[in-house]
Amino acid sequence: MTTLSPKRLFRGLAFAEAVTWTILIVAMILKYAAGVEWAVLVGGSIHGFVFLAYAASSILVGVNQRWSVGRIAFAVLTAIVPYATIPFELHLVRSGRLEGEWRREATEHPADGAWWNRVLRWFLARPVLLVSVAVVAIAAIFGGLLVLGPPGGWQS
Repeated sequence: MTTLSPKRLFRGLAFAEAVTWTILIVAMILKYAAGVEWAVLVGGSIHGFVFLAYAASSILVGVNQRWSVGRIAFAVLTAIVPYATIPFELHLVRSGRLEGEWRREATEHPADGAWWNRVLRWFLARPVLLVSVAVVAIAAIFGGLLVLGPPGGWQS
């Protein structure tokens, strides 16, 4: 069984984020041009969940690949601009910033002693737990955001 590399995870979610932008835009057109009120609720929910998954993967992959905090933050911010995750992902591929496997073992690199790298290695040694915690955390954040309501509030 092959494992999901950091590159494949990030690329997949960057693409999914762009696809969900299309779903949201089509939903907005349906709402405002054809009066299909529920379209934005469905499209926005799909987009919001994938946005959170992309943000989580940006943090996970960014720490694994030893990106700077600024690069990780920028990766998350690219999901706010429609389709921006695709050119950013292509830039990361071209610059080699997605190369390599998951860092399950400590190396001589000075950053490997940092607490966040120890936590990363601990979770990577337990992939089922990592995925479970990620899914529960994303679902909890998503649920909390649903309670708060959509950006701009509920409109009819």
